[in-house]
Amino acid sequence: MIGAIAGDIIGSVYEGHNIKRMDFPLFDPHCYFTDDTVLTVAVADAVLTRSSYVKKLREYFQLYPECGYGPGFRKWAASGSDKPYFSTGNGSAMRVSPIGFAFDTLEKVLEEAKKSAEVTHNTEEAIKGAQAVSAAIFLARTGQSKRGIKKYIEDTFHYDLSEPLDQIRTYYQFDATCNGSVPQAIISFLESENFEDAIRKAISIGGDSDTIACIAGGIAQAFYREMPDLIIKKVKAVLDQRLNAIVSEFMARYCSD
Repeated sequence: MIGAIAGDIIGSVYEGHNIKRMDFPLFDPHCYFTDDTVLTVAVADAVLTRSSYVKKLREYFQLYPECGYGPGFRKWAASGSDKPYFSTGNGSAMRVSPIGFAFDTLEKVLEEAKKSAEVTHNTEEAIKGAQAVSAAIFLARTGQSKRGIKKYIEDTFHYDLSEPLDQIRTYYQFDATCNGSVPQAIISFLESENFEDAIRKAISIGGDSDTIACIAGGIAQAFYREMPDLIIKKVKAVLDQRLNAIVSEFMARYCSD
């Protein structure tokens, strides 16, 4: 999951200022963690403590209320209601990476991804996005090839993963729906050569940069298994003590192989 957080932090300064190339400073001095990181850690905490996703998502919103949440999530988190709000947004997919790492079967990963999504994003599109990302992470960490991951995602979720990034980059604009950002994030991973390359490719297409890099980063961490020490060090320096503690505990339990 630290790969997803790295993508969020690195991409944070490019969401509103898209960059259509790969030769950018990896860690801008103004990089910060956004709601993508906060809610990823919330899901990890829910998994670690076997708590409800609703409880932890709302708890972390209250701890970090000014991290760029979408208006739908903000309204839901600040309310007393547990009813979801029918979103098709990519918030379900950007926070799901811990589930891909934590569970032992693909069936359980898909089940938990659905549960984690539908507490807020109870639409077919958003649930599909969360399941596709978590499944890609599970397949990556259990030794599936990129070709195998691509085939499974295309066959199961009917995303078109055939369009090259060089073509996507020419026209792609901000799209915060799952259908408009999850396939692009997965393609960024599929075309990458290593973890850093996956992050750079994800950011280079523009759009919702931190979220696309967050999704690609989670899959890339699972597939490549190693991340540059400098990236890990920089990420830990940006996170506060509370977030670092959950990340460390989760990584030790589920990502130590």
